[in-house]
This record gives sequence, structure tokens and C-alpha cells, in this order.
Amino acid sequence: MQLYIGNKNYSTWSLRAWLILEKYNIPFEEVKLPLDTSVFYERLKGITPSMKVPTLVDQNTHVWDSLAICEYINDTYLSGDAWPRSGATKAKARAIACEMHSGFNALRNEMPMNIRAKRRLTTSDACKKDIARIEQIWTEQMAHFADNGGWLFGQWSIADAMFAPVVLRFKTYGIELNPQARIYMETALSCPAMKSWVEAALLEHDIVAIDEAGEEIV
Repeated sequence: MQLYIGNKNYSTWSLRAWLILEKYNIPFEEVKLPLDTSVFYERLKGITPSMKVPTLVDQNTHVWDSLAICEYINDTYLSGDAWPRSGATKAKARAIACEMHSGFNALRNEMPMNIRAKRRLTTSDACKKDIARIEQIWTEQMAHFADNGGWLFGQWSIADAMFAPVVLRFKTYGIELNPQARIYMETALSCPAMKSWVEAALLEHDIVAIDEAGEEIV
């Protein structure tokens, strides 16, 4: 099994797919391609029609899109364990994951993931609204699960994979959160799989100019 990903410092969607494989100790070959280069597109020819990462290749099965990859791994290798078991809870977890997967465009555009950096920036009202909604989600879930696993639904799930890059964005840009939401951030940042990704990102030297937002904090 191969997982094609981009630079760990910048590639939010790659992180999401990578986490589910790492969290569940599923053997895979990591194929890292430099974003925004001719090599990137050349290597993906014949691998994915989207020409984007992440893309998972499992023998004759090719899956692109981070959420689709997580669903495939969950169904094929995890017997459904990466979602909550209760029907109602699973539905809420899916709704939260899909909200992150398809929304929060202002935050995505204004606050690119940049793990190596510490930045200060001025956000739009739309971005502030996105931050407030994410804080609301984390706060509501921690009211139930802060002392019972610390993840959005107690145990780690695909919903947590979807929000992992946001945790790193908030750290980069010094976003202030309420104490309950901070608990969730601390849970995510202390995760060994997340730490492993961050450590690798810090060793990278490639620069993707479009993702270098804000003013450096010295």
C-alpha cells in the first residue's frame, strides 16, 4: 500500500489521510512529493485522475481525497472502528467531519498550514466566523469528552483527522481559545502520530510561497 502525500509542512489534506494509517499502525509506504513542482505532477500521472494528494494505492484500488481514503481504510481494515459505534453519535461525527471537509473556506485561504512558522496576521470577519464555529464544536464536544479520552468523541476518530490541520494552524497563528477548546488542542498536539508528522515537517526546507502568510513573530 502506498500513500502519496505532499510536503508535511503545508499539506493539510495529506496529514488527514496519513493520520488514520499511522494511528492504527497499518503498514504503508509513504511517497512524499514536493508541492507546486513539475515532479509532483509527473509522478502522479496514472496514479490519480485528480492529480492531487493525498492518493492511496492499495493493490488495484486507487482512492483520492482525504475523507474517501479515511472511509476506505475504516471499511477495509478497521471494521468501522474509526467512527463511533452509536448510530446517532456516528451521524454527528460524520456531520462534523463533513462540515470541516467542505467548509471553512475563509480560514483555509487566510490561514494556510505552515508548521515551521510562528506568524501574526489580520483575519477577515469571515475567517473570525470560521474560528468561532470551530471553537464552538470543540467546546461542545469537550463538555462531554474532555475527561473521557479527550478527542471529539472520546476515542480518536475520522472527525479528529479532519480537524488535525486546524489545530496546527491555530498554533502557528496564536489563535486564542477558551479553556475547553484548548483541552482539545492539547490532546491533539500531544498525540504521538501528530508529533511524528510535526517533527518531520520541521526538517523540511522547501518553500511554497503561497502558503507563507502573515508576519513572522521573532
